[in-house]
Amino acid sequence: MTLKLPAAAHLPEAAALAQQFGAEIAGGSGPAVLDASALSTFDTSTIALLMQLQRDAHRAGRPLALQGLPAQLLQLAELYGVDGLLGTAPGSDSASTAPSANPVTA
Repeated sequence: MTLKLPAAAHLPEAAALAQQFGAEIAGGSGPAVLDASALSTFDTSTIALLMQLQRDAHRAGRPLALQGLPAQLLQLAELYGVDGLLGTAPGSDSASTAPSANPVTA
C-alpha cells in the first residue's frame, strides 16, 4: 500500500492526514510506503505526522517506508533529533530523498 502526502502538510491538514493514513495503516497488511514526493510546503507538524504514522505502523506490526522526503524536511528532523525515530538518519534505508528546494513554513 502506498499513501501519498499532498503538496501541503501544515498543522490544519496534519490531524486529518494522521487520522486517514493511520486508519489505512491499521486496516491493511504488509509493508506500507508513505510517498512524500508531492510535498512542497510543510511545517513542524509534518514531523509530528510522520512520527505518528511510524507509531501507527509499529502498533499494526507493519513496516513503513518513507519515500521522496524533501531535503529540508530531513534537515528539520535531524535538527530536532528525531531522524532516527523516523528511520531517516544517515545509513537508514527506510527513506529515500530527492534534492529539493522545498520551503519550510513556520
